[in-house]
Amino acid sequence: MPTPIRSIRAVGDRAVLVQLGGLSEVLGLYEALREHPLPGQVDVVAAAETVLVTADSAAAARGFAAGLRAIAPRTADSGPDELVTIDVIYDGDDLEEVAEFTGLDRDGLIAAHTGQLWTAAFGGFAPGFAYLVGDDRLTVSRRSSPRKAVPAGAVALADGYSAVYPRVTPGGWQLIGRTDAALWSLDRDQPALLQPGNRVQFRAVHEFVRAAPTAPTAPADLPADLVVVQPGPQTTVQDLGRPGLAHLGVAGAGALDRGALRRANRLVGNPASAAVLENALGGLVLDASTEQVLAVAGASVLITISRTDAAPRVVPTDAPFALHTGERLTLGAPLWGVRSYLAVRGGFDLPLVLGSRSTDSMSGVGPAPLVAGTELTVLPAAPTSVVGAAEPSPAPPAEVTVLRYVPGPRADWFSADILADFDRTDWVVTAQSNRIGLRLDGPALERAHGGELPSEGTVAGAIQLPASGVPVLFLADHPVTGGYPVLGVVLHADLDRAAQLVTGARIRFTPIPSNES
Repeated sequence: MPTPIRSIRAVGDRAVLVQLGGLSEVLGLYEALREHPLPGQVDVVAAAETVLVTADSAAAARGFAAGLRAIAPRTADSGPDELVTIDVIYDGDDLEEVAEFTGLDRDGLIAAHTGQLWTAAFGGFAPGFAYLVGDDRLTVSRRSSPRKAVPAGAVALADGYSAVYPRVTPGGWQLIGRTDAALWSLDRDQPALLQPGNRVQFRAVHEFVRAAPTAPTAPADLPADLVVVQPGPQTTVQDLGRPGLAHLGVAGAGALDRGALRRANRLVGNPASAAVLENALGGLVLDASTEQVLAVAGASVLITISRTDAAPRVVPTDAPFALHTGERLTLGAPLWGVRSYLAVRGGFDLPLVLGSRSTDSMSGVGPAPLVAGTELTVLPAAPTSVVGAAEPSPAPPAEVTVLRYVPGPRADWFSADILADFDRTDWVVTAQSNRIGLRLDGPALERAHGGELPSEGTVAGAIQLPASGVPVLFLADHPVTGGYPVLGVVLHADLDRAAQLVTGARIRFTPIPSNES
């Protein structure tokens, strides 16, 4: 008997969204896909009523529908239903208000929260965040005005779910208590405390019993090869990212312009996966303590090398060059583009975190953004690696950048007229854009569908419509789930161009057909 799937919708050209009847079916399919991945499967994200499955190629994604429909039904009973107990001090800022809203007094609210077993349904916008499903006694709305910073460990309620905030983030949930449980720790084999399917029991306490802290291990004292004098507006370490961890609340991260990263690494003889520096808008200044071979690709920037006893020299982008001991490298402001990728022969030597050296600005995973004084060491180059020859530089962006997208998975939340308006509008990139996404300006789009969308998995390239009606184009550090409808997803091949669009740049989206079932 096949899995009871209601629909399979395309999510761009490398993912599908499976609509199911409810949480039991969701968790059953999630576990089946985790145990027996489909050919080419990269990630699987469970949500309230859907499962998002991403692929390593468009060809693999096209084969998902048949494979999904062949999976035998499974319910949540066969999932990982381990019981996790979380101690809570019930003193949240919204406790009294929530108690009044639910018709319970303070003690009644605490009894309702602790007197039921919650089920971890799916991950959220931060590593370790899990949406917990219980009965309907504690269904409350979100706050009308989200807090700018919810403290780590806050226990909260919203929209029929309970959750614990693993780290300080903005949030609009109602806060009823706090815990010292570590929802996310890279010191564990499984960093997330709560996995989809786990049962969760909250226990009221008056104080936390903490174990004695262990002394941290001192890092090795390695000599620096390069020292950051100025980081510019933002410089982070990036590689090809950490795919396959969205079920933990960790997005892929990695370079926004993957072609530029690969080109920079190729020029210095590195594998494509080597870590580089991703600099936004120039201003990066590095001092060399040792002899290095570097290359810069991506945005069109002036690269100047100087030293106290010689005249400055200028080196081109998209070509390898030597940086000698005692020399200083400076990246100027881009003539066009936003992000430059600086590779060094051998690659930068930083710890692997969940298989990647990338900085993830959304989740806080990976090395911190560079600051003045940051010391960088370089790995030895492979003996067989060969420094490449100069390559042609890419052309600057067009006056209007055209990005192709696959409509859906929630295009049906908008009328045909609204979708036509979206396609013919020149959307403008705003200054609020970052590695999480491009925030766009243009006419607000109205939904044809009433109500709210249950949170579901999202991908890089998703064109999400928040309550403002003005779209956001998700990039590499996007949240892994979202509750706003996605009217389309930009093709994987077109996302590199989005990474180089400056404030004020114009975008036009062009739909291409998809196959849905």
